[in-house]
Order: sequence, then C-alpha cells, then structure tokens
Amino acid sequence: MTVDRPASYAPPPGVAWAWARFDATAVRAQAAGGLADRRTGRRITPDDPIRVASVSKIATALTVMRLVEQGRLDLDADVSTMLGWTLRNPAFPDRPITLRMLLSHTGSVRDNGENYVVRLGKEIRPQAQDPGSFDPDHAPGSFFRYSNLNFGLVGTVIERATGERFDRVARAQVLEPLGLDACFNYATCTPAAAARAVVLYDEDGSAILDDLQGKLPACPVFTEPGTPCTLDSYRPGSNGALFSPQGGLRISATGLSVIGRMLLNDGRHDGRAFLSPTSVRTMTSPVWTFDGGNGATDDGFYCSYGLAIQLLPVSGADCRDDLSGTGRRLVGHAGEAYRVRSGLWLDPATRTGIAFVAANNGKDPPAGRSSFKAIEEWLAANLR
Repeated sequence: MTVDRPASYAPPPGVAWAWARFDATAVRAQAAGGLADRRTGRRITPDDPIRVASVSKIATALTVMRLVEQGRLDLDADVSTMLGWTLRNPAFPDRPITLRMLLSHTGSVRDNGENYVVRLGKEIRPQAQDPGSFDPDHAPGSFFRYSNLNFGLVGTVIERATGERFDRVARAQVLEPLGLDACFNYATCTPAAAARAVVLYDEDGSAILDDLQGKLPACPVFTEPGTPCTLDSYRPGSNGALFSPQGGLRISATGLSVIGRMLLNDGRHDGRAFLSPTSVRTMTSPVWTFDGGNGATDDGFYCSYGLAIQLLPVSGADCRDDLSGTGRRLVGHAGEAYRVRSGLWLDPATRTGIAFVAANNGKDPPAGRSSFKAIEEWLAANLR
C-alpha cells in the first residue's frame, strides 16, 4: 500500500529526522536529513541514537515479559507484594493494582505534575503513595489514563525482582540479546554510541539534552541541585524511575527496526527465540479499547492499548488516531518529549514496519490531519 505524503508539508529548517522501513527480514529502505550536532556540523543518520521518548516503553515492557517467562514476575499479581510496600488507590483500597494494569495505563495511577521524575537520592514510594497520584473516580482496571508514573513503578518492580538497576536489567534482558548498542540515559551504552548522539535543541538554538560532545555523560541521571552523582550508593528497588523507563531509551531508527522485526517474527531474533509468540500476542492485544466513556483519549490520540503498545486506528467520532489516513491497522508506539517526535509502527497484515525519529520540532509543531503531528504523518508515509 502506498501513501502519498502531504504535498504541502516538508520538515522545517533545523529539524533533524531519520527513518528506516523494514520487513520481517531486514531494513529495506532508509533516509535522514538535518544535523545531529550543530556545533560540529555532523549530519544525522538512521544509525544515530536519540532519546526516543515514550517508544522506550516498548523496551521496558519487553524486559517485563522476559522476566515473566523466567518466572520472576507475574503480570496479574498485586504489585504491592513485589514492591515491598502497599500501592493502592486510596479511593479504592481493596482493589489491587497489577503489572498488567501499569503496563496498559489502566491501574488508576496518574501523573501529578512531574511526579514521575524522581531524582537520585529520592525514593519513588512517597510519590506513588501520594493521593494526588491516583484517579479518585475510577477503580483500578476500569479506566485508561496515560501516565508516565506507571513505568517508574514498573521499573521499580523490575529492580525488586532482580536486585539490579533497571538500566542494567534492560540491557541484559533486551538490548544485548537483540545485538543493540542502545541504553537508557546513556548509562550503559558504549563510547562509540555516545559519539553519535543526536543533540536535542530548543527553539532558541540552545541544547536541551544529550550535548555529549563525543563522550559518555559524567552523570546519566537527574540529581537534586548541589547533590553529587554517586550512583554507587544507589539501592536498586528504591527508585525505578531513576533511569527513565518511561522515555529514556537512546536508540537509533535502525535499532528500533530490530525490535520491530523481532515482534513481526513472533518473538524470534536471528532465528532464535527471544520471546514466545504468546508473550508477543499478550503485548500486542488490546487490554483497553475506548467505548465512549472508559478512558481519557487525549484528543483522540489513545483509543486502544495493549502492554506498552498502541493499536491504530479505532473508528468513532472521538478517535483521531489514523496515522496513515487509510484505515491501515498499525501496532506500536509514539513518542514525544524534549522537542522529539518518534514512532515504531508495525503492519501485521503485510509484516512490514517503520521506525522514525525527528528532533528539534519546537513546542507546537504543525498539526496533522489526525491527532498525530504533520511530521509524524510525513515520516510514517514511508511505510509502503
């Protein structure tokens, strides 16, 4: 299926973009444009790592599913038993919250400001037990509300189950087995990956994030002002939000295509089982679908969701999630943060996919015909 790009749209000057189109076997086409580093004039390529924002949630969910298959986590157990402290919506104290609910944003947890940013030296428990971090009107399991705090809690559960930092578990369970030089917050990437980092810029030209100048960062996490970055003293299981499991993955468009190909191949990578077909189906099957009143769609952007997977499109006047404009069924995830727009989208019918990133879009990039931005629709149109 061929989708023509909007004739009236082209990326504005200053936007750095890259995409990789793939099938179940290999990358079939790729392209890029713009600068990865304005200071040096280095141009972006599809192999350059960038903070892919909420597309990171797929890698976090894959980490969970690998641990589930190893018998170390349970999707439907009360996460309080895994955390070591009680996680309950105070309006519904008798309703357990599960990993399945956290991964599908149906656990009644909500973002309260930036409560999902928990800096080094702090613990996630006070934020997670704050009544403001819960939806008082909807019981766990009954309503969809997108929340980054969910994934800080997931990261904490992962740490409690393994006794190791989230970023290291994600690398050992997902990134290394898939052959990816990718990482959360540049904490476990190689110096070679850091040398190719895409710098993220604000409208005034100042660097917002990842101006690494060719080397790994001295401190890969957020700290309190004046607090030293002493990761050696960090206690795994106290703050799984530290390495940004909701959005901190640094990976390239071609790297995302590796994840996409594994999902298209029902969990197999390079001919070997990475994840079972049952686990892939569990991730990519809807846990929640909008019925007119059972969730917050964010202007029709979220209308069906699995485990860290969006399912597009959903028909109905309140849903505006048709990324392709053709009704083509896609599964994957979008990302948006620090002026980046990103996406990993698979077409199960044709067993093809597209991975894309676009940096330096400004605070309010041009709208598309759907609830996606024009830059996302333009990049996604490369999925033939």
